[in-house]
Amino acid sequence: MTSTINGGISFWYADDGIPAPREPLPGDTTADVCIVGGGYTGLWTAYYLKKAVPFLDITVLESRFCGYGASGRNGGWLYNGIAGRDRYARLHGHDAAVRLQQAMNDTVDEVIRTAAEEGIDAGIHRGGVLEVACTPAQLARLKAFHATEVAFGEKDRELYGARETAERVRVAGAVGSGWTPHGARLHPVRLLKGLAGAVEALGVTIHESTPVTEIRPKHAVTPYGTVRAPYVLRCTEGFTASLAGQRRTWLPMNSSMIVTAPLPEEVWERIGWTGRETLGDMAHAYVYAQRTADDRIALGGRGVPYRYGSRTDNDGSTQAATVEALRAVLFRFFPQLTGTEITHAWSGVLGVPRDWCATVTLDRSTGLGWAGGYVGSGVAAANLAARTLRDLVRQDSGQAGPTELTALPWVGHKVRKWEPEPLRWLGVHTLYAAYRRADRRELTHHTADTARIASLANRVSGRH
Repeated sequence: MTSTINGGISFWYADDGIPAPREPLPGDTTADVCIVGGGYTGLWTAYYLKKAVPFLDITVLESRFCGYGASGRNGGWLYNGIAGRDRYARLHGHDAAVRLQQAMNDTVDEVIRTAAEEGIDAGIHRGGVLEVACTPAQLARLKAFHATEVAFGEKDRELYGARETAERVRVAGAVGSGWTPHGARLHPVRLLKGLAGAVEALGVTIHESTPVTEIRPKHAVTPYGTVRAPYVLRCTEGFTASLAGQRRTWLPMNSSMIVTAPLPEEVWERIGWTGRETLGDMAHAYVYAQRTADDRIALGGRGVPYRYGSRTDNDGSTQAATVEALRAVLFRFFPQLTGTEITHAWSGVLGVPRDWCATVTLDRSTGLGWAGGYVGSGVAAANLAARTLRDLVRQDSGQAGPTELTALPWVGHKVRKWEPEPLRWLGVHTLYAAYRRADRRELTHHTADTARIASLANRVSGRH
């Protein structure tokens, strides 16, 4: 058995290759729009802006290479989740939150449509999202979640019992599941590379190996020069804390993944999963998985949830204990895989606002804009955020009026900063210890009641 490759950015890059480097910024320059960050948010924003206003001079600045961050390390879930919807319902009314949810449903279609239009082969398979419950408490949460989603307009959701769940995928101990058609599996890096190529073909300039150290009105400052532009858009998600003055804006939450070797057909006959749905669970420290295009299982979850001082990992390196914890979850879900080779393990960070609400903003007085805080839902949410930034820039520059997207409740949302250290580190680690303890209790205590410690953690964290 070969040893697990740990880090190296992600399995997705090991599978598809590191892209050829693009030139760094050669010195001071100007642009109409400067986008900081070459992940999904930044590239989609450049794509839609350039398509809408072809004469715009757009420059994208990326500190390493496009997709180095979460866009190249995620679980490949293109789905309709949106962080903060329940809070937006409380702040702006139920109908406003329904409009936001519908926009996210439509975004799944938009990404699939655009990838096809641009000839991007990202291994997309629209099998929907299946979330399983493996304890009575998880089942109770699943039923409540299903009712809530229906109330927010998802009339096409389906709720399954144990037998129907096993007909889709045989997760050991699953007592029920919920399915939505608004989801697809994809290869994150192939989507990212295709999008970057499409953006360059439109005439957008991308500079890699160009870390932005400071953003201020009309300026993006780098060690190699400054880009001056009427609009500077921050699209840095989990790496936002590295910018001057932004250390407490969004917390870089760590998420880790493992992937198996390709599994033979006889194994798949025992597992099922012929629909290739993206697969999640209803645990508090939840996991997410996909059946890849080459018949592996890629599975992720929280390892070390947060590094002191908002630090990020080095090229996706992952602690051995985290790899073992994810391996244990995989084998608990699918006992028939026990002993299967884990070929790769890696980590990445996602952006978490203090109130767990994704946001899109353009400050019309300064020309500074930003989008993110997706809390793990960024593969699709980044696309909706980018189209919204496009509309906000066009509205502010007088090229267009308000649109349905600029009226969505996440536009212009403000949230307080995270607590200073060491409170930030202590708080996050205490909360995730509580979630894991709650999950262990629910696995051994067969009651439909959610563990009280998890409910308390949700209130303290601001998740609910």
